[in-house]
Amino acid sequence: MARARRLAEHPVHLGLGATAVAQPAFTGMDWYEDYGQRNASDGAEGRLVSLHSFSESWDSWEMHPKGDELVVCTAGSITLTQEHPDGRVEQVTLGPGDYAINPPGVWHTADVEAEATALFITAGEGTQHRPR
Repeated sequence: MARARRLAEHPVHLGLGATAVAQPAFTGMDWYEDYGQRNASDGAEGRLVSLHSFSESWDSWEMHPKGDELVVCTAGSITLTQEHPDGRVEQVTLGPGDYAINPPGVWHTADVEAEATALFITAGEGTQHRPR
């Protein structure tokens, strides 16, 4: 029997063969390492679908080297800053229903003035982080 799950608690892995696999409860940044190990066989074609709420700006940058990341704002307002490999910096502010794409190799971070929620579809293999 099918059961409802909360995306903010149980992200989904989209894998090879058009599979969608519910993941264990999200527990913080260490969760991502275990996710990568669980789904390593899908390589760069796997996608993580997650929903996160933020009440403050990010304290780090991240970059996904092997694929695009889709960011869809579902509530509030979030400003993405993208730092491109050629040195160009772009900012885009998203409101509910707006989206942006973080291309592969582009460092990105986010600023939040109040509260915001966003849906992420991420090509996570090889993701890197650096302090802001």
